Amino acid sequence: MNVERRYSDLSYEELRSEIAELKEKALKAEQLGMVNEYAVHERKIIMAKSYMIDPNQFKANEVYQIDGDPAHTFFIEYMNGVFAWGYRKNQQGERAGKEEVALPISMLGEKITR
Repeated sequence: MNVERRYSDLSYEELRSEIAELKEKALKAEQLGMVNEYAVHERKIIMAKSYMIDPNQFKANEVYQIDGDPAHTFFIEYMNGVFAWGYRKNQQGERAGKEEVALPISMLGEKITR
């Protein structure tokens, strides 16, 4: 993407193209051992994917799996755009950490029903 545009301004197809480009850059950075650059591209991919998901799929006061973090779930206190605000819970269902955090919705998995 030559001209920097916000992910919120891109169409679904433009986001798919951006993600493909970022995956290519991340792979190259990984192959060259550029750990920090790789991490930046991975974060951008997560953000771009969030704009491809309908935030209305996620609800406050619900618990969701966290992709890549099987030891925790995420309790959503409220939604703000493509971010879910809340806190992680450990496997015993207890709050993990005191601080409220925001996760891009593309990091959330299935809703936990109990």
